[in-house]
Amino acid sequence: MPELPEVETVRRGLERLVVGRRIDRVEVFEPKSFPVDSDTWVETVGTRVAGAQVVAARRRAKVLILDLDNDHSLVGHLKMTGQMVVRGQENWGAGHPDDSLLARLPDRSTRIDFAFDDGSHLFFNDQRKFGWITVVPTPAVEQIPFIARLGPEPFDPADFPEFHRRIARRSRTSVKAAILNQEVLAGVGNIYADESLWTTRLHPAQLVADVSTDQLRALYTAAAEVMTLSIDLGGSTDRNYVDAEGNKGSYLGFAHVFRREGQPCSRCGTPIRKTKVAGRGTHFCPTCQQTMPATARRPTQH
Repeated sequence: MPELPEVETVRRGLERLVVGRRIDRVEVFEPKSFPVDSDTWVETVGTRVAGAQVVAARRRAKVLILDLDNDHSLVGHLKMTGQMVVRGQENWGAGHPDDSLLARLPDRSTRIDFAFDDGSHLFFNDQRKFGWITVVPTPAVEQIPFIARLGPEPFDPADFPEFHRRIARRSRTSVKAAILNQEVLAGVGNIYADESLWTTRLHPAQLVADVSTDQLRALYTAAAEVMTLSIDLGGSTDRNYVDAEGNKGSYLGFAHVFRREGQPCSRCGTPIRKTKVAGRGTHFCPTCQQTMPATARRPTQH
C-alpha cells in the first residue's frame, strides 16, 4: 500500500493535469469500485459527476479528494494495487507497477473511466479491486467516518497541541504504536515511524508516558521533515510504486535505519538492529536509541 508521500505525488499529478477539466461522462466497469449513497446509481453518477468541472485536488492522509464545481467531491483510496492514469495531450500515471501504466486503456484492470470534454481521460485501474472512488457532497467529506477519526498530519506546527492531546491518551502504549495509529497522527507509516524515532533518539518500544513534551514536539517535527524529504524525492516505495515512466521513489536511499539492518548507524557507527514493535518490523540504533520503557527496566537491587 502506498505511503503518504506516494499519495501526495499522485495528488500533485492530478492537480497539474486534471484540475480545470470538465467531466463529460463516467464509465464504471466495476460497480464495487464506485460505491455511492443512492438507490438510483445511474442518476447519482449523471447528476453529481457528469458535467462537473474539477476545481481542486486535495489529500487527507492517504485519501485523494477531487473537488467539483457542483459542491460534490470524488473521494478515493488506491489501496494495494490502484493506479491513476491520465491519457491525453500528456500521458501520466502513478501507482502499482504493472503494464497498465503504459498500456492502451481501458484494459482488464480498469475500474472507472472519467472522460473529459477535451478528449482526455482519467483512468482508475486496480488489479485486486480493493481500491475505491465515490462521490459525496463536499461539505460531507470531513464527516466520512474514516476521515473524521483521523488525527492531525505533522506538517503544521499549529496542530501539535491536538497531536499531544491525542497521544497523551495512550500513555501505556509504545511510542511507535502510538504514532502509527492514524487517529493520533495521520499519514505516518512504518518507514516514517522508524526514521522519525531515530532522528529524535527515541527507542520505538518506549512508553508514551516516559516521553517528555519536548521529545514529542521533536518527534512531531521529525515526522514532517522525513516525509517532506520523501515527497521531494518522489516517495519511498522502491518495489511496488512507480510513475508512468517507471521512476521509483528514491527516499530509501537516504533512510538512516529502515531496511538497514546490520549496516552502521550514520550517526554513531553501531550496526542497525531489527526487532518487532507494535506487530511491525522495526529498525533502530541500539546506541542512539537506548531509552527503554519503564516496564522493561530492571528494578534497582538493594
